[in-house]
Amino acid sequence: MRQLAEGVGQLLGRPPHFMNAYLVDDVLVDAGTPAAAGRILRQLRGRDVAAHVVTHAHPDHFGSSHAVCEELGIPLWAGADDAEAIETATPVPAAGWLPGMMARGKMPPPHPVSRRLVEGDQVGSFTVLDVPGHSPGHIALWRESDRTLLCGDVFFRLPKVSAPWNFLTFDVRRNHQAMRRLAALRPALVLFGHGKPLRDPDLLSRVADALPGSE
Repeated sequence: MRQLAEGVGQLLGRPPHFMNAYLVDDVLVDAGTPAAAGRILRQLRGRDVAAHVVTHAHPDHFGSSHAVCEELGIPLWAGADDAEAIETATPVPAAGWLPGMMARGKMPPPHPVSRRLVEGDQVGSFTVLDVPGHSPGHIALWRESDRTLLCGDVFFRLPKVSAPWNFLTFDVRRNHQAMRRLAALRPALVLFGHGKPLRDPDLLSRVADALPGSE
């Protein structure tokens, strides 16, 4: 596990940085696809893990959530408006034909959400931010003291920093609003759902300023 900030570690993925999971204080954030369960559990072995948070209800973020929660005996927490999708393993809708086709594919196992997170809730040393758009109940985690941000999929970095792909996004306009909100925080460290960490708040702002409708 790679330490990125105080109490924040990035689990090693395969390939690196493609589908990220983090250990924040004693909380696992996101859990990749179902194939990642064994790798995640090996890296958590011997560590105190009290809960598991999912930033949003896409199968590449809660794919191993059921397996990890069952194995470690920990609760699952998620944004209030994404909880039902995780509990029923129902695909989050998005525009276009491709999401409809993907929705007919196999979903990860469902799992009960014991805590429905909303704006201002605390997750360890981080504060929950409601940033819907990529999914209805997408959340981010923000720590003001050192300006560390876990943004989920509000931004991608594959390899350039950008908006997430429109065809996978529930509401593109609202996600653009979320991008502007997070960029305005001027985070010193940004941790993405997909991509390498970023320590350049100016770049995040430039990307947000270039969005349609920005002034």
